[in-house]
Amino acid sequence: MLLTSSPLPGWPAAHPLGTVPTGKATGLLLPHDGGPVADLRDQPDRWALLTDVTAALRRSVPVLGWGTGAALLGRALGATVRGSEGGPEWAALPRGAQVHCWAGEVPLHWTHGRAVAWAAPELPEWVRIEFLAALPGWADRTPGSPLEEVGGVPALAAVVTEFYARARRDPLLGPVFAAHVQDWPAHLGRVTAFWVTLLGGDADRVPWRGNLNAAHAGLGVRGEHLRAWLTLWETTARDLLPAPAADLLTARARAMGARLGGRQRA
Repeated sequence: MLLTSSPLPGWPAAHPLGTVPTGKATGLLLPHDGGPVADLRDQPDRWALLTDVTAALRRSVPVLGWGTGAALLGRALGATVRGSEGGPEWAALPRGAQVHCWAGEVPLHWTHGRAVAWAAPELPEWVRIEFLAALPGWADRTPGSPLEEVGGVPALAAVVTEFYARARRDPLLGPVFAAHVQDWPAHLGRVTAFWVTLLGGDADRVPWRGNLNAAHAGLGVRGEHLRAWLTLWETTARDLLPAPAADLLTARARAMGARLGGRQRA
């Protein structure tokens, strides 16, 4: 599905930005809309759009911008945005971009990876055709956060739920949880929220706010508990997730365990 930042009657397959998560879109279109690009003070909608463009680029989503859309694309790539008297704003050539043609001092047509820009307000048909033709070869995506790398909130929540189901049956860990956890649904929700926040957060969830050491104070947790926790967490992650995702969760758990272990020794 192609997403667009403003209506495009001539693109029947284009849907409004926000219809699906940007990372799952076939591509993102930034048509010329005459809106501001360089000065976005008191422009929350434009700031939000710039954030969406940056996120799309980070996830390797193909982006085609023209006119002010090209200027916004250039700004997302770190280029300086300039204006011409009586004309639309335009972006200087981003670092690492390849310019294909100039219009005076303006880089009229440039590309940067999967970003394609045409600085003029009217997009030539041949640029559109070339962009659409390239989309099948640009279908892969780069995760935008560690949370996406592990499969998102559903995959993470499955690991947390299964881990605690196993932990409650564990002869060493089970008694600790039985003594200190009365509301298991609430506990699983808090732990999932903690991990979501730790792995980069999710726009639809309230971030976890707390102190890791304070949350474990007074539980009687010793070195053997930490070692058992880490072993069980790693086993659960490897049973439920692909190896790279399990490695990521295991590495984060080990770092957290080292912090807790250091506090105990202190």
